[in-house]
Amino acid sequence: MPSKLAPFLWFNDNAEEAAEFYLGVFPHARKVKELRSKGVGPWPEGKIATIVIELEGQEMTFMNGGPAHQLTPAFSFFVRCDSQKELDSYWEKLMAGGGKPMACGWLTDRFGLCWQVVPRNVEDLVSHPKAMQAMMGMIKMDIAALEAAARES
Repeated sequence: MPSKLAPFLWFNDNAEEAAEFYLGVFPHARKVKELRSKGVGPWPEGKIATIVIELEGQEMTFMNGGPAHQLTPAFSFFVRCDSQKELDSYWEKLMAGGGKPMACGWLTDRFGLCWQVVPRNVEDLVSHPKAMQAMMGMIKMDIAALEAAARES
């Protein structure tokens, strides 16, 4: 049974392309279902209106909603990583094709969706003032540097 809560994200007209991209980024991912228009509503007949995918156990729905609303950094997905190798891998995959780095482990992918690619224990690490200060100077997270700064605090 799907979770009671799930993100519903509005894309312009590339929800299916975005879904396929994310299905290729995450190892535990699957397409759940899609709803194709029957010519009713704003979608031409046969066009995907919504597509539901599951990434790492989190179900989410993407809608081809048109240009009225854009994705914003006010919403992001948190990707908790167990190693620098895993963090680097997600960072590179999500940046592919035109993503833009932000700061403190945040990036915006080519579809405009924001991600925070962080160490699994990021909250514990940045509870140390020197680690928080170190993180504030990072673009992509450096786990060893954060851990070293936390030990100094």
